[in-house]
Amino acid sequence: MEGKKAVLIIGAGDATGGAIARRFAREGYVACVTRRSEDKLAPLLEQIRNEGGEAHGFGSDARKEEDMVALVQKIEAEIAPIEAAIFNIGANVRYGITETTARVYFKVWEMACFGGFLMGREAAKVMLPRGRGTIIFTGATASLRGRDGFAAFAGAKHALRALAQSMARELWPKGIHVAHPVVDGAIDTEFIRSNFPERYATKDQGGIVNPDHIADLYWQIHMQPRDAWTHETEIRPWMEPW
Repeated sequence: MEGKKAVLIIGAGDATGGAIARRFAREGYVACVTRRSEDKLAPLLEQIRNEGGEAHGFGSDARKEEDMVALVQKIEAEIAPIEAAIFNIGANVRYGITETTARVYFKVWEMACFGGFLMGREAAKVMLPRGRGTIIFTGATASLRGRDGFAAFAGAKHALRALAQSMARELWPKGIHVAHPVVDGAIDTEFIRSNFPERYATKDQGGIVNPDHIADLYWQIHMQPRDAWTHETEIRPWMEPW
């Protein structure tokens, strides 16, 4: 454990979260990755280890306070100090307002916002005594503006953005870099490939965001000097009509 550094990725899926884990692992960080189902992490863990990195997978529910507290404590005690913590849960659903049930709205808020609060709070607790660390919350187009059918998602992402802003103002003076990159565009995933074939056809023209390029940006944010920290930056393909 001596000399090791850990990166925690909450929501290490097959695209962005996995790419971030691999990027930090290539830099020598121990990748600690989570999903609700631990078995779904097996391919990512195998890939990182085959590339010479160290990785640990955890099945945990980011919405449950006891899960997040135990997760951070376990990593700190048994693996390595958490130098970077990244919240990457999406919860993107579309419902008309009259079809949006209370359960849907609350569940989306729990996943996309409340889970971010729990991770951010627990990461701050262990980073503050060291006076360093990076906390990144993945934003989306819905963080900036609402659209028809996205009342639940936009509400949660707006709230996550406000959380990131509040934490940045509190924690930057104490050495903790809090950032909120906004991904405004379709990411290269199976979902986009299957459901939006016309959009996916623009991939070779740079019309789809490469998860590895997002991961590169997250690494750059983590490595920024304190006199030139980024809080919010937007990531989009050149063809995105913003």
